[in-house]
Amino acid sequence: MESKVVVSNFINGEFVSTDNYIDSFDPSTGEVWAKIPDSGEKEVNEAVNAAKAAFPKYATFILYPISGWANTPVLERSKLMLKIADLIEARQSEFAELESRDQGKPVWLSKSVDIPRLMHNFRSFATAVLHHVNRSSVMEPVNAVNYTVNDPVGVAGLISPWNLPLYLLSFKVAPAIACGNTVVAKPSEMTSVTAWKLCEIFKEAGVPPDVPLVSFTGGTVTAKRIREVCAPHCKKFSLELGGKNPAVIFDDADFEKCLSTTIRSSFVNQGEICLCTSRIYVQRAMYPKFVEKFVSETKKLTVGNPKNEKTFMGALISKEHLAKVKGYVDIAEKEGATIACGKEELNLEDSIKNGYYMRPTVITDVKDDSRLMKEEIFGPVTCIVPFDTEEEVIRRANDVEYGLAATLWTQDASRLHRVSRCLQVGTVWANCWLVRDLNMPFGGMKNSGMGFEGNFDSMEFFTNQKTICVKL
Repeated sequence: MESKVVVSNFINGEFVSTDNYIDSFDPSTGEVWAKIPDSGEKEVNEAVNAAKAAFPKYATFILYPISGWANTPVLERSKLMLKIADLIEARQSEFAELESRDQGKPVWLSKSVDIPRLMHNFRSFATAVLHHVNRSSVMEPVNAVNYTVNDPVGVAGLISPWNLPLYLLSFKVAPAIACGNTVVAKPSEMTSVTAWKLCEIFKEAGVPPDVPLVSFTGGTVTAKRIREVCAPHCKKFSLELGGKNPAVIFDDADFEKCLSTTIRSSFVNQGEICLCTSRIYVQRAMYPKFVEKFVSETKKLTVGNPKNEKTFMGALISKEHLAKVKGYVDIAEKEGATIACGKEELNLEDSIKNGYYMRPTVITDVKDDSRLMKEEIFGPVTCIVPFDTEEEVIRRANDVEYGLAATLWTQDASRLHRVSRCLQVGTVWANCWLVRDLNMPFGGMKNSGMGFEGNFDSMEFFTNQKTICVKL
């Protein structure tokens, strides 16, 4: 029998065991494959105290030099982060395989998206921090000069999800440490193995022992609770809370490009990406052709063993999540919607027959007030509905509590810009999907979150800006 991986916390540069552990299941087989620390108040306090001790920042550094990550020259922080990326690159196959086993996604997807993005995040923020420019102003009437400096905030508490474990953890850790902060990080208890492995990289890269990149696991904290805790203490917080993302397809769209991209945006990573498309609005003239072709192509997608290079969709994250997603299909049937595909039986090999799999599911004849059109399903389920006019589809696309992203398909340049401005989302992808530039802000509107991330926006979030006025 294969021995189980036992994950440790990483506190003050050392791996630390705990008294209690949580079972972590391999989604592809349904079997326990790792033991994850069940961290409590004791471990949290140790992590926070270590991070506080590692932080020291002071104003009189020239006269009274003090050690601490915040006082490490920015060039040295940048070099260390680039070294982290290089070490990950040397082990990227190992990381990709572990990420697949931890999360259920195909190995090819981890190799082509997750791990390359992990490296890119460290390299991008490592270089961006070198080019931060402060502001200055000369007040001639009073003979004074004002300028700004950006100081690290302190200890950053970072919570990352299970759908893109290292991709999103590094999107928070990299800018935090680049700016001179220390970090207490909580990866999902369902996907903690690769975060633990990342700590091996930190240690190998030579992250000073007094710079605690702390990875620990505890209970899930909801966004509502985070708001309640942070608000009375005036703490800065940034929340990315998911979406109910529409695709708006006009009848002049490039059909083949639109079709293939929308299938990918609906079902890649088992539909477990906050940016996945779950509502597809197709202009009525194109609607019959689009539905027929979309369904036929979706039926061709291979569901199965994540290790198989021909597998398009692997396993969902957990037994409970699989039941939740399938529950939405049951709701659709009860409401009289049409399950165009997805109910067909899966033929899985014996070694993975207990895994958490389902077919990509396409639903039509759905009413706008259905839960399927309002709630985030976070799985391989998408709904296709027709529309007639531009004004109508804008209203319907915006009629949800979320506002993270949208895709827009049209070859009319004026319409493209006009509709993009009207969609109440943080990002509009026009004639494409998931083309990301870290120089641009990423975030959402409405209940899709607060705050933005990116090379510039993350730098603002992870620092406190100070104005210094000098009378000449």
